[in-house]
Amino acid sequence: VQLQASGGGLAQAGGSLRLSCVASGNIFSIAGMAWYRQAPGKEREWVAVISRGGIATYADFVKGRFTISGDNAKNTVYLQINSLKPDDTAVYYCNARYVVTTGGNSGTDYWGKGTLVTVSS
Repeated sequence: VQLQASGGGLAQAGGSLRLSCVASGNIFSIAGMAWYRQAPGKEREWVAVISRGGIATYADFVKGRFTISGDNAKNTVYLQINSLKPDDTAVYYCNARYVVTTGGNSGTDYWGKGTLVTVSS
């Protein structure tokens, strides 16, 4: 199982970005997918998670600016970030939780390499 995040880049404060993450491999189902971020010099922090059933949960700091969504058929999760702030500058990582493969195997906590978001003031 591999995860590929994309959509990062340089953006101005107040702008928006939409991140995508595609999980590939012999995937039968994914229980949930999440986004984390790691700012320079800081520890990785959880941003949001969405279950296979579409229930989304967010970290407190999101404050309505972030929206996570998913497409089960495409094994894809999105993160819409609005009203960007310089503090949002970070590498954003996607995470797949409890993946079941077509071969009947299962595993937890798969990570992508991340996509860099840089917000200028």
